Amino acid sequence: MPSEHPTLADYLASWSQGDPVRIAVAETISALTAASAELSGLIAEGPFVRGLGETIGDAGGGDVKKFLDVESHKLFKSALEKAPVAAMGSEEADAAEVLNDGAALVVAIDPLDGSSNIDTNVSIGTIFSVLPVPDGMSPDAALLQAGKEQVASGFILYGPQTTLVVTVRDGTHIFTMAPDDRVFQLTRRDLKIAPDKAEYAINASNERHWPAAVQAYMRDLKAGRDGPRRQDFNMRWVGSLVAEAYRILIRGGIFLYPGDARKGYEKGRLRLVYEAIPLALLMSEAGGATTDGMTPILDIEPESLHQRVSLVFGPPDEVERIAQYYEARPGDGNSPLFSERGLLRG
Repeated sequence: MPSEHPTLADYLASWSQGDPVRIAVAETISALTAASAELSGLIAEGPFVRGLGETIGDAGGGDVKKFLDVESHKLFKSALEKAPVAAMGSEEADAAEVLNDGAALVVAIDPLDGSSNIDTNVSIGTIFSVLPVPDGMSPDAALLQAGKEQVASGFILYGPQTTLVVTVRDGTHIFTMAPDDRVFQLTRRDLKIAPDKAEYAINASNERHWPAAVQAYMRDLKAGRDGPRRQDFNMRWVGSLVAEAYRILIRGGIFLYPGDARKGYEKGRLRLVYEAIPLALLMSEAGGATTDGMTPILDIEPESLHQRVSLVFGPPDEVERIAQYYEARPGDGNSPLFSERGLLRG
């Protein structure tokens, strides 16, 4: 009898069907999850390992670097050196690192997203994007392809369970690591984002810095039943991108991290190549949408490995609604919902 929870290895073997590129993708995902199982154990040791959350410098992208950031980078680099991966672009390195000359794939990775939460026992994770290396293209250039060229993406969430959310462009699925043998097993197939969850995630402490479009959108949400949306909304904010994304995939809602007026935040704070792009593919395969406010993330061609971007993701109708606010460029504080091109006009 087939197992109630097929393993990741079984799923990838069935999906790859002897195709050389798919086999390479399967081997790469297997390498990533093997490293994540080891990292999960290290994270679980938490207070018994001195200095996991210790700040030791700056990451290649300019953010604060923790000891566990460095260790996670080493773990994934070592794992991918044994996979068909030509180069790895990591948040923890200034430039792409060559792994295997002539290999078919490259991997962009945030080895430990949300590391500022290490000491507070909040869910953290690993985000990755797998891209092909077209004939004649260098690995460095391959890492900067538009997100629509991805062959796979995913993230591993280290929380109450260690969970892989992954797509090989065949739907978005969840695999949960069994605690006894550390084998990832399929626990949810073909996720679909709920279209109408009245929930939003945004860091409200930055409200005074937001562009007018975001301020107007949030004003309409907070007005609740008395505003143009005619319903009440709840706010959620974990401060961990993988945790926010997981919640929205499971139960719906909208996420915003817009660029704002603060120095260094003008183009957003999250990273295009190894955060926004892989999440965008996961969301797309789950029936959702992801933009920088107006432009689909999967259509943006990166200019550099550590490029920052504004990020919005959730159900397509709500993501499009936010784009309408940006297009209206409200300077007078009025909602664009009832304008001549507004969402509620016939």
